[in-house]
Amino acid sequence: MFTTIVSESLQVLIQTADKTLQPIAEKIINRQRISFDEGVALFEKGSLPFLGALANYVREQMHGDTTYFNRNFHIEPTNVCVFSCKFCAYSRLYAHREEGWELSIDQMLNIVKSYDGKPVTEVHIVGGVHPKMDLAFFTTLLKAIKTHRPDLHIKAFTPVELDYMFRKAKVSAEEGMRIAHEAGLDSLPGGGAEIFHADIRQQICADKVDAEGWLRIHKAAHQLGMHSNATMLYGHIEEYWHRIDHMERLRQLQDETGGFNTFIPLKFRNKDNEMSHVPESTVVEDLKMYAVARLYLDNFPHIKAYWPMLGRKNAQLTLQFGVNDIDGTIDDSTKIYSMAGSEEQNPSMSTADLVTLIKQVHRKPVERDTLYHVIRDYSSLSHEEIVANPLLN
Repeated sequence: MFTTIVSESLQVLIQTADKTLQPIAEKIINRQRISFDEGVALFEKGSLPFLGALANYVREQMHGDTTYFNRNFHIEPTNVCVFSCKFCAYSRLYAHREEGWELSIDQMLNIVKSYDGKPVTEVHIVGGVHPKMDLAFFTTLLKAIKTHRPDLHIKAFTPVELDYMFRKAKVSAEEGMRIAHEAGLDSLPGGGAEIFHADIRQQICADKVDAEGWLRIHKAAHQLGMHSNATMLYGHIEEYWHRIDHMERLRQLQDETGGFNTFIPLKFRNKDNEMSHVPESTVVEDLKMYAVARLYLDNFPHIKAYWPMLGRKNAQLTLQFGVNDIDGTIDDSTKIYSMAGSEEQNPSMSTADLVTLIKQVHRKPVERDTLYHVIRDYSSLSHEEIVANPLLN
């Protein structure tokens, strides 16, 4: 039986659910960890209303109505890449680099300078793996950004990029992370994880860093006191148990280090890539993914929906399915998902628009920094007040 009071509607959903799911729900409500097999059962047998209500219960126990966002911008140094992931519509092989772009350090620093005087708190830097953009190149960039704007949090480089840099520089993951951190790298985004299981990885991204390498780099960052995010690319050729296997590995590392802030499920998009024959997941499947992530990753503080990938309306829906973070203002500075056919082809929202989007589904919009320190609660400010104040928009 429940040791915590739950709503009558949630009790009804649990009592009418598949009999094998009822004890799983009781464990979740009583804050007991669910097992691998129980996670798979949620995917296989859980109805959308059941999973949504349960995930929303956990979300509200952890965060109430608070929904976080931040004010950030992206820099994508290059889409030229030595790897050829089958799901990627973004990259161009080095042999065809004339089809892509390559930014110099000065060009990237000029992007940073274009935000001078604007209340952004984070720059997010990810891109392709370019053979000439090595560890020395990027440490020079990091130092230049920190010299120009010391307060700007630099969240940059997936383990795919870092592993290549470190191997080329002939340093270990631990030494490479120390070098990058001392140059100004503050935290890691979650990209490059895809699906950890080797069988799936071999089929979709065989030539880049494996699961163990990805996890080792994040662990090295955590050991330096840095935080990071984690992602999973879902909705392609994987099965439900592959998703749970992926989240189980993350959960184990989080038990060890406590360094992850956020988990971000990333929906596979099938435009202009080698997996265009694979149908995309439905909205129902997307919402189930977010809900199960919230239920399984009991030691992750936050679950984020990346609105440029999902579209604004679907991102709003996720706020009832365990999600408590809707990413940032982005400012039309990322092409990774727009090139793959996402709903948002020009991903930019003003602070006022983002706040309105959150308020429309009766959640409380709270601006955060990268590490989830609260900057401002917008719940009492009107759209007009935000638009009129340049410091808020």
